[in-house]
Amino acid sequence: MSVVNITPGSIVMACAGRDKNSFFVALEFHDGLVFLANGKSRKLEKPKRKNIRHISPTDTVISLDGLTNKKLRRLLAEYEPDTTHKADCMP
Repeated sequence: MSVVNITPGSIVMACAGRDKNSFFVALEFHDGLVFLANGKSRKLEKPKRKNIRHISPTDTVISLDGLTNKKLRRLLAEYEPDTTHKADCMP
């Protein structure tokens, strides 16, 4: 799993935990942890803290400028039902 490609604004998939196979946007990084939001259960104001080893990047990076929870939900809705955007999670 390559975590080098993850930057703020990257769309990532959770590979572990109760939110496994869900898509999020990476907001910031601190000490091996990444803060994620999806606009619904995890709002931009209170992001989820997750170990960087438990996420996998997609090829998409979005701009965080002017991003709202509503815009984020709409953006990530394109990823949820579609399996072509699935990132590679380690078994």
